[in-house]
Amino acid sequence: MDFIRTDGTNEDFIENCRLLDIDLDRRVGRQIKREKYQKFNQLDEIREAIVVYDNGKAIGGGAIRSYDTETVELKRVFVHNDYQGRGIGSKLVSLLIEWAAELGYRRMILETGELLAESCAVYKKLGFEVIPNYGPYVDMPESLCMGKDLR
Repeated sequence: MDFIRTDGTNEDFIENCRLLDIDLDRRVGRQIKREKYQKFNQLDEIREAIVVYDNGKAIGGGAIRSYDTETVELKRVFVHNDYQGRGIGSKLVSLLIEWAAELGYRRMILETGELLAESCAVYKKLGFEVIPNYGPYVDMPESLCMGKDLR
């Protein structure tokens, strides 16, 4: 596996985000009206992304985006279904945490949902804790926000 740093303009990263949206529609689309999240998942502000490759084939990715001067938000993390359960997502998020710390951020936050149990388990394993919903997610009870100090 190769974990390659890039940005939000990378075609493999963009395709991974498209696949993430399809997966989310399949998994939670019946319970949650996902279109209200679209404006919070634009890629134009993604300057730091990682794409995961297996023998040259893109099989996952994720990104971080500045939230404020000390806080970075974890965004668009997804590992293709055939590769889930192998620890790739945990390694990907760990590398994004390292990158955020390199950039001088003190805290990482994220938004997910209780319906995404596997994702929540990965984040908890990596030291994230549930926090009050922040920013655009304050009035979205189906959102679950988490945070982690980086120092």
